[in-house]
Amino acid sequence: MRHAKRGRKLGRDAAHRKLMLGTMAGQLIQHGRIKTTEAKAKEVRGVVDRLINTAKRDDLHARRQAVKILKDKRVVRRLFEEVAPDLDDRNSGYTRILKLGPRQGDGAEQVYLELVNHRVE
Repeated sequence: MRHAKRGRKLGRDAAHRKLMLGTMAGQLIQHGRIKTTEAKAKEVRGVVDRLINTAKRDDLHARRQAVKILKDKRVVRRLFEEVAPDLDDRNSGYTRILKLGPRQGDGAEQVYLELVNHRVE
């Protein structure tokens, strides 16, 4: 039984899951909103919240920790210079999930995961 086991496996091994969540977090920071399944969105939400809290410290060690997860220095720069300062007045709850309904092919629940300060254009 999986009592007290945190997180979802998402049908991937640990290394693939870690890279996928980092990539999805980077896409969310870069674009402000991504479309994905509900299970993935709930996992990415925690990664993004921790990254934004780290970025609020705005020191060298925080940047190195963010690069370790995001792998792209341009995305880290956007996180530290645009996203984190905009969300400075909040303590948590930096993302929202908007349900879209089931996917046509396999019926997986689709959602938009977006930053709360994202402006739809």
